[in-house]
Amino acid sequence: MVSFGRVLLLLLIVVLLGGLIFVIAWDIPPPTRPHEVVIPDERLPR
Repeated sequence: MVSFGRVLLLLLIVVLLGGLIFVIAWDIPPPTRPHEVVIPDERLPR
């Protein structure tokens, strides 16, 4: 049972490191147009 826990922990570490490397290496393109959201006056605090 201890070896199963170690394998599970090792697998979790490998998945987390792989995800971290993917996010670091991912070249996210910048937005091509501005994004504007109109907030009605009723939603703003007085």
